[in-house]
Amino acid sequence: QVQLVESGGGLVQAGDSLRLSCATSGRTFSTYTMGWFRQAPGKEREFVAQITWSGDNTYYADSVKGRFTASRDNAKNMVYLQMNRLKPEDTAVYYCAVKKPRMRWWQVGPADFDSWGQGTQVTVSS
Repeated sequence: QVQLVESGGGLVQAGDSLRLSCATSGRTFSTYTMGWFRQAPGKEREFVAQITWSGDNTYYADSVKGRFTASRDNAKNMVYLQMNRLKPEDTAVYYCAVKKPRMRWWQVGPADFDSWGQGTQVTVSS
């Protein structure tokens, strides 16, 4: 079992930047694809980004492509989400998660990931 703890959220204005962090512990972190999701009030949890174990490949939701960047430091067991040019519609609780083994790259629904963290709140004011 792996434990995940997100941090770095906060209240910012539209156009600002934030960097979210996800600290991991437990099973071998460096072998897993990691994902970022978000959930706004009254909405379903949605995929934001994923990054392979090596960090060489990333994939983003269309809504954040070009503004958000996922990265990882396997030596520190950390995953990051750099969020630039934030918009009010980015307001949500952000979660990191571990992609289940044998899931295909294009499988990016919440059910394709497990070991969720507690989330960190991001609020973007207009």
